[in-house]
Amino acid sequence: MSSSLSAFSDTPMATITTEVKLLAAFKRDSHHDKVYLAWKEYVGEGGHASVLPLIWKIKQQIGANPTLHPEYPSPLGLQEFSRRATELALGRDSSALVENRVVGVQTVGTAGAVRLGAELLKHCCCTSSSWNGPVLLSSPCDETLPGTFEAAGIRDVQHYRYWDGEHRGVSMEKMLEDLEKAPEQSVVVLYAAGHYPTGADLSQEEWKGVIDVLVRRRLLPFFLLPAQGLCSGDVELDSWALRYCVSLGLELLCAQSFSHGFGLYGERVSHLLCVLKENSNLLAVQSQAEKIVQTLWSRPPVGGARVVTTVLSNPAHLVEWQEGLKGTVERCMLMRERLREKLRLLGSPGSWEHLIKPGGLFCCIGLTVQQVEFLLKRRHVYVLPGGCLNVSAINSRNLDYVTESIHLALTSQP
Repeated sequence: MSSSLSAFSDTPMATITTEVKLLAAFKRDSHHDKVYLAWKEYVGEGGHASVLPLIWKIKQQIGANPTLHPEYPSPLGLQEFSRRATELALGRDSSALVENRVVGVQTVGTAGAVRLGAELLKHCCCTSSSWNGPVLLSSPCDETLPGTFEAAGIRDVQHYRYWDGEHRGVSMEKMLEDLEKAPEQSVVVLYAAGHYPTGADLSQEEWKGVIDVLVRRRLLPFFLLPAQGLCSGDVELDSWALRYCVSLGLELLCAQSFSHGFGLYGERVSHLLCVLKENSNLLAVQSQAEKIVQTLWSRPPVGGARVVTTVLSNPAHLVEWQEGLKGTVERCMLMRERLREKLRLLGSPGSWEHLIKPGGLFCCIGLTVQQVEFLLKRRHVYVLPGGCLNVSAINSRNLDYVTESIHLALTSQP
């Protein structure tokens, strides 16, 4: 009796991201001093993902509210959430808002926002469905970003140089050089603040130089805003580049995430903004977005979006939330300062001033492949390539061990 062939018999193994491999290796590791510094979440002093007390309180209030009915939302999401999220990113007095030329869509996580943006580009960019890129991503960037654009049918995904490992900072000269060479109508993906995985951000003067190239070369910015308020402690400062572009009349897309700022990691609350040049295109773009959403996730979940809306629409909650963000930023800065000081006292080679530049949850200490491997194999300290790590995962219990491990990696490896 012959058995029928499986439809999945020739399925190839998918490529696993570094982040997934690291976490699996960490969970298998039985060493008692092991430290995982590659989390994407904000990790509190207790060593686990942390959330502000205000958010817990609002979640409980929403759960006990009998007037909230379990109805499907619009495919575009909760209208009030979208309005508040847009105001947070652009400012209430933004000319784009006043002129009603912003399309806002609630999405399922940042990946959902990027995917929806990519689909809109594919369907609408330059009024031609034949547009196929290029999309320019920073090097390095989140490993999932290229695949997200490719899944939307955009095959031409390239990179511009961003991180200078030798000098441990943004390579402005090389970044500008690459953008100058980009073909017109290229889409450039930029972190408005909190670059992942390096944590290295541009100053306002540097942003002006980059945006000048975008204008001259007719490049379309696609901003990522993963943790507004958690980089500088100021929500307006963290969205400065975005607002500056709007003030110049540029069209742009922006993927906002509310995971870090609100501790809503499991709720996948994000938002896509599309700022248009003209109001006359708004309904057409909105209709395309709604059609695409119905093929991707149909309708977004409402629980987390209600939490964000409640905070952003209540002045007292808004003040308390912003104060909580400042406390989180202060703790991250304290960890940066203590890490820098301990490395200095140990005599670790190199300058460590870049560690104390505001950059939110992430920073990159600048390590070779061999040094990263040393941390993993010899010290059971898990970091991303280049020595990029989540600062919040360092706490009073593991700080000495982490610092000593980095020092050993620097002094015993080439």
